[in-house]
Parts: sequence; C-alpha cells; structure tokens
Amino acid sequence: MLLSLVLHMYSMCCVLPAAVLLGTAPTYVLAWGAWRLLSAFLPSRFYQAVDDRLYCIYQSMVLFFFENCTGVQMGGENMHSTHRSKTENKVRELIKEGILEQLAMQRRLCLLVSKNLYFLQVLKILLYGDLPKNKENIIYLANHQSTVDWIVADMLAIRQNALGHVRYVLKDGLKWLPLYGCYFSQHGGIYVKRSAKFNEKEMRKKLQSYINAGAPMYLVIFPEGTRYNPELTKVISASQTFAAQEGLPVLKHVLTPRIKATHVAFDSMKNYLDAIYDVTVAFEGTVDDKGQRKEAPSMAEFLCKECPKIHIHIDRIDKKDVPEEQVYMKRWLHERFEIKDKLLIEFYDSLDPERRNKFPGESVNSKLSLKKTLPSFLILSGLTAGMLMTEAGRKLYVKTWIYGTLIGCLWVSIKA
Repeated sequence: MLLSLVLHMYSMCCVLPAAVLLGTAPTYVLAWGAWRLLSAFLPSRFYQAVDDRLYCIYQSMVLFFFENCTGVQMGGENMHSTHRSKTENKVRELIKEGILEQLAMQRRLCLLVSKNLYFLQVLKILLYGDLPKNKENIIYLANHQSTVDWIVADMLAIRQNALGHVRYVLKDGLKWLPLYGCYFSQHGGIYVKRSAKFNEKEMRKKLQSYINAGAPMYLVIFPEGTRYNPELTKVISASQTFAAQEGLPVLKHVLTPRIKATHVAFDSMKNYLDAIYDVTVAFEGTVDDKGQRKEAPSMAEFLCKECPKIHIHIDRIDKKDVPEEQVYMKRWLHERFEIKDKLLIEFYDSLDPERRNKFPGESVNSKLSLKKTLPSFLILSGLTAGMLMTEAGRKLYVKTWIYGTLIGCLWVSIKA
C-alpha cells in the first residue's frame, strides 16, 4: 500500500489539478450561463459585476493549485531533475528488495518521501519593483515565454484584489477551446489575428463597450505575439532581423514587440486607464549545465515536475508618460523591451554568480493566504461532485460539455 502510494505520488500531483480544473468547467459554465440569462434585461454593469465575481472564484481555484501544489520545495533549493530521478530509482530498488523486513522498508520509504515530497508545496514568488496594493484600471505588458505567463498575471491581480477584472488579448486560434474559448470572449477577452488580418475596429468596439459599462480593466497583453523559446532559433533570428531592418536595437532574451494591440488598447482607453504595468518574468533554474537558457516550463510541467522560483519585476508607468502617437509609442514600447532584455541578461548571463538568478534591487517573497483560494476550490469541486452523484446531474454534465462546446464554437465563429 505504502509502496504504491509512493510510486504514484509524482503522477498524482499532475492528475489531480488537471482533473479538477477541467472537471469543474461545465459546473462553472452552467452557473455563468444561468446568470447570463437572468441578467438579460438588466443594465450591463450588473451582469459585469457578477461575471467578474464568478471569474474570480474560478481563477482563485486555479491559483490554489499553481500556488500551493507545485514542484517547489518550501523556501528552499529546487529539487533538480537528476535528484528526482535518483529518488524514483531508489524507490524502485526498494520494491525489488524482497528481503527487507516490512517495518524497515516502511521506515526507509517514509524517510525518502519526507525528504523529497514536493506535492502541496507553496510556490516561491519573488516580487521586485512597485506593485500597488490597490487595484487600478491598467494595461499589463509582459514578456511571453510560457503558458504559465497567463497564470502569473492572475498571481499579481489577486494580490491587488483585481482577479475578476483580468481580461486578455488572445491569439485567434484560442477561441476554439472547448467551453473556455467562448467564455473568455464573453468575459472581455479579445481575439486578434496577426499583421494584415488584425481587426482594429472590432477591438476598439469591444473595449468601448466595457468602458461604457464601467467595467474595471486589467487588460493583459503580450506584445511579442508568440512565446520566446530559445530552441526555436529561426523565430528568434527572424525577430532580430526585423528589428535590425527597422533600425531598432536587437534583443537577446525577448522577441521584438508588436505595436498594434498595445496602441489600440491604450488609444481606446487612455481616459479610462490609471497606468501601464510593465512586467518582466523569469523562471529560476531554466539554464542548462553549459549556461544556455532552456525552454520555460509549461503549465503541465509546472505542476507535474520540479518548478523554479518565479521572479517578477514590475514597473508602474503613469499613463501621462506614454506617448499617444503610434510611431512614438512603437519606439517607446521597444525601449521598454530593451529594459526587459537588460534585466534578463543580468538574470541569466551575469558573470557574477551573486547577481545571477535575480533581478537588481530588493525582492519580496510574496506568499498568498489559503483563505484567498481554498474556498473557491471547495465550492466548485463540491458543486461538481454533487452534480455527478445523481443520474440527472451526470447527464446535464455531459450535455454541457458537448452542446456547450458546439454552441460556443458557433458563437465565436460569428461574433469573435
């Protein structure tokens, strides 16, 4: 029994979060759909307020796993993959040692688990710079290297009590995600296509509708347009070539930013915004033995494997310091990414070991109270479990997955 528990412990730290996050989606969509119908004849601000609250509940549950069920050892050094592999091999060896007495085997296994258990550990988030305590209407600009970047935006928002107000500028292909694709659009997400296919008019129209409704705005944009992956050398080379052709400084650890979405967002909301947050994210432990940067962890790897500390640098920029004309904003945005690049060069490439794996300046180890996330996990998982306990509930659950996905895809094909 104990042997089986130990062997499957690593897989469980990935399976459980995935099962809960995906499994509660129909429950959440049903709750949101019911409110959407009930609020059909109410002013949009009432719908928006409750929708933001519902979104906060779901995303709080997401953060319950990402902040408390990761591969980070509490307040200590990261468990390196080589060490983890040795641990797993040692467990297998113990299983084969049939000559061990039962009590001795249990004792050794318990010691092994206690030293290396990394499930239900608190993520270590180090914050640098100036993150205001109170929520504001902002545009959030960040470097993009992993699917975890979406979660990082939530991590900052919940620390300002603004989690329900997070809305994303997303690449167009994500609108086909089952259930989620349609809902993100309803919550304020904006799907955009690249280059000539970019629909500026539609983006302005959607942003204006949220301004008219008085909806708080925490708009997340990744100006690079795609994830930076050091293994995709052609993408990096093309980005650097484009910068050189435009007479812009060539960047090493980030891609050349695109201006369209950022300019449209700022121009549409300049009288509604308080500031822009310039956020730079780095994952500790993503450099190989030769000092070369590796691909950042994906969401699945973040939960399933060892996870590095997250270093987050925040610059709050008052809106009056942002140029309004697109040609000047393009240069300004590139300058902001030059600053990001210098921070990341210091983080990954510094010759001084004391300056590597951290940003300049003082950092704060930001811990999130379980009170902020555990209730949401209990509510959504409890409602889902209750639905699945009855035959009628199970039928409704399956129909929501099937018909909700079909209706959602039809909706976004017309509207998004």
